[in-house]
Amino acid sequence: MNNAFKLLVPLAALVAVNCSSKNTDPTKSVVDPPVVTAPVKTEVAYWLTMPDQSVLFKKQNVALNFGTTTNANPVIEVDTAKTYQSIDGFGYTLTGGSATLINGLKADVKDALLKELFATDSTHIGVSYIRLSIGASDLSAAPFTYDEPSGATDVNLQSFTLDKEKTDLLPVLKKILAINPDIKILACPWTAPIWMKTNGRYKGGSLKPEYYEAYANYFVKYIQAMKAEGINIDAISPQNEPLNPDNYPSMLMLAADQGTFIKGFLGPKFKAANIATKIILYDHNTDRTDYPLSIMADADANAYVDGSAFHLYAGNIDALSQVHNAFPAKNVYFTEQWVGGPGNFSGDLQWHVNNLIIGATRNWSRNVLEWNLAADANYQPHTDGGCTNCLGALTIGSSSVTRNVAYYIIAHASKFVRPGAVRIASNSMGSLPNVAFKNTDGKKVLIVLNPSAVTQNFNIKFNGKQVSPTLAGGAVATYVW
Repeated sequence: MNNAFKLLVPLAALVAVNCSSKNTDPTKSVVDPPVVTAPVKTEVAYWLTMPDQSVLFKKQNVALNFGTTTNANPVIEVDTAKTYQSIDGFGYTLTGGSATLINGLKADVKDALLKELFATDSTHIGVSYIRLSIGASDLSAAPFTYDEPSGATDVNLQSFTLDKEKTDLLPVLKKILAINPDIKILACPWTAPIWMKTNGRYKGGSLKPEYYEAYANYFVKYIQAMKAEGINIDAISPQNEPLNPDNYPSMLMLAADQGTFIKGFLGPKFKAANIATKIILYDHNTDRTDYPLSIMADADANAYVDGSAFHLYAGNIDALSQVHNAFPAKNVYFTEQWVGGPGNFSGDLQWHVNNLIIGATRNWSRNVLEWNLAADANYQPHTDGGCTNCLGALTIGSSSVTRNVAYYIIAHASKFVRPGAVRIASNSMGSLPNVAFKNTDGKKVLIVLNPSAVTQNFNIKFNGKQVSPTLAGGAVATYVW
């Protein structure tokens, strides 16, 4: 059964209301008046998503108060005394296609949706990190770069322009920044301008060495042009999936070439232009940690590098810890994972929460990004050769918005774990995967998955006292105190 496209109401409308349309008394209204349950007093608030979608990221009216009563339940102990990495945020890639679909909504619907996604007040999910493509990704309507001269080459980048982004991407970004001016933005290209490449095409090929300097200047121009539009790019990676030349667009960039490009051209150009934008390596799967490790082992390249970014289409998530342990002064990021449409809500929810929200952050990642923010019901737009079944976090129609599984996966973290939070210790349990954080305001957040098919009772222990929640099989919960 395809549950991915079930139309849901906005989060702001998710309240504890029970309406019934069954009524055999003709003297009464067909619809009973809402029955509102008074909120209970609780020290620990929690939000729940059920695998059957009967509950979708809804605050539960359950009393969870710390006490000294003991029982035989398994215990997740949270310890604020032991801290790990700081958190930059949680979010999605705002692809060109996402921007087109969002910008095509009616003004009031668009504004409400962007507020729902990016506002940081109590009724919205507070997405705090987004990724952009520099030029087109495969989820743009067609491939393009920002420098496409009428002649063969443009070494001085006289044809550089952001004009193709002025219709949709830039207007949507500006609305997002008006809602959350502090959102972090990572940008990366799917390809260099094709005149710089060995094959002169959008797909495949490599960057010609004679254009390394021009390409470094291309990044400088991009960051400066975005700044002129009021958009600060916090970080870039030199190439999306540099070992995948088969996407459309795409470009092969081997580790030795990326290292040479960073230390000889990109890093020095950023320094000369006083650009503080971070340079993040790799941006590809965890099965090839040799790629970022070899670059960071080069002292000249290392000096310009903030850290490494990963996807999980191959490899294991604990590889992030291997990279962190080899270079603990460098940061680790998780920057992309798709949901393949039409999706399996229960299976996708559990896999992504376990491997990304819990797994990536337990392995030192400062962020977690799901892939595409929005697509239509036919997984459009995409390039001719791009992803044909990438399910967006949102499915957008002409006047409708459907929230899919990636929406809830990110919401369970983004709403509560705010930028500047630190991961704190919580004991790892195979039966109840979990991760804990402490925000700058002192609030603690614990995200727990029950991967089994049966309900589990357990304890959350903190400062010598505990509460005893119950979590249904396959469900995800975020606990806040």
